[in-house]
Amino acid sequence: MRRIMLASLSLTLVAPAFAQTARTADPAPLELTARQDHKLMMEALGIKSLRDGANGGNRNAPNAANYDESKVKPFTLPDPLVCADGAKVATPEQWWTKRRPEIVEEFDREVYGRVPKDVPAVKWEVVETKRETVGAIAAVTKQLVGRVDNSRCPSIKVEIQLTLTTPAEAKGPVPVMMEFGFVFGGRRPGGPPTKAGAAFKTKAAGFGPPAGGPSWREQVLAKGWGCAIIVPVSIQADNGAGLTKGIIGLCNKGQPRKPDDWGSLRAWAWGASRALDYFETDKDVDAKQVGIEGLSRYGKAALVAMAYDQRFAIGFIGSSGEGGAKLHRRNFGELVENLTGSGEYHWMAGNFLKYGGPLTPADLPVDAHELIALCAPRPTFISYGASSGPGSEGQWLDQRGSFMAAVAAGPVFRLLGKKDLGTSEFPAVETPIVDGELAYRQHKGGHTTGPNWPTFLAFADRYIHLKAAPAGGDR
Repeated sequence: MRRIMLASLSLTLVAPAFAQTARTADPAPLELTARQDHKLMMEALGIKSLRDGANGGNRNAPNAANYDESKVKPFTLPDPLVCADGAKVATPEQWWTKRRPEIVEEFDREVYGRVPKDVPAVKWEVVETKRETVGAIAAVTKQLVGRVDNSRCPSIKVEIQLTLTTPAEAKGPVPVMMEFGFVFGGRRPGGPPTKAGAAFKTKAAGFGPPAGGPSWREQVLAKGWGCAIIVPVSIQADNGAGLTKGIIGLCNKGQPRKPDDWGSLRAWAWGASRALDYFETDKDVDAKQVGIEGLSRYGKAALVAMAYDQRFAIGFIGSSGEGGAKLHRRNFGELVENLTGSGEYHWMAGNFLKYGGPLTPADLPVDAHELIALCAPRPTFISYGASSGPGSEGQWLDQRGSFMAAVAAGPVFRLLGKKDLGTSEFPAVETPIVDGELAYRQHKGGHTTGPNWPTFLAFADRYIHLKAAPAGGDR
């Protein structure tokens, strides 16, 4: 009888513990469509409706994209050198300690979202090393995987894909140009069909060399530098349905984002920084001379990576448009409202949806010129295809609006002792503006960075240099 009573007491004590465990167990990761996730975010923000974005594919549509400069509405940009309390920044110290942190906070909260403080660690592994020939250059290529610790949510696995190629004859650590590998095809949401088309499902960002010329990898290797490609979608999916997966989903244990959580652009930039962490451990890489490059949505990501991580030495920002170098307040081509719709909202923080609904782009506390300013004093090259003419990439991305943003970022570069664009006059196609740390050029050849690689590398030559090999030693 006593044994039965003890057993009964044991069950009585243990049962509540099991019940407590069941109550506190994490819910299973959600499977949502982009529209479902988008709707949940609107509900979280109390937004009933959003304005339509610009329609770049039908000039007769009621919301047809504006390509007429005479119809651009006046706007006022926030001053990157005026603090929230109205104080004017007069010294570099005031920029670094007061104004820059204010701008970063505003981008975190309202535009790109916050990176969680407890993002799991990444463990890098070289899974293959091979010798190859790139053009006529002997090279060594490492295939790497960055495995993210997923112990907090084992059903979500994140393995970052990275390729590093260095000259086989290098005698010491070399500078590296890293690009976001391009995975794209079809139609830009709300915009005209892409020039890339479905044939370019998985390509390096430049889509190959200028006509008859060497590829970007060959051009970089010919300088004795290394090149790397990181695959963004191995970090975070490029759609709203993926927000409960990837690194964002892993941090949230498969649950929907909060309004100030990071979007895909910030996640891709985080992944690029983790690659830079790896480069700091690789004896073949001069990690203090690593550049970042990307095209289109990955041009946005390259600019975000450059702005947030001051370890990147130089940036090559290709055709980044709205959400990148284009001014949000300028009603030309793609608009803020395009980025708040269910096709592109995943790039941004949830809070950004407010500016396509109850608020307007004029209510944003920051604009693209301040994102460019966060890159200062490091050299930053803003690249676009021509807006008109044979093989152009069209006006959807607003080449002029991005040039205006670069002009407006100039005061910060000057404050930090660097040279800005040196002009506010919009340059003709294939006219390089490259005399300062801020650079801009439009090329012929469409939606690609390919034709601008030679100009960018000539620009980079002023800042990126091979170091002399140690006497009597190889790598």
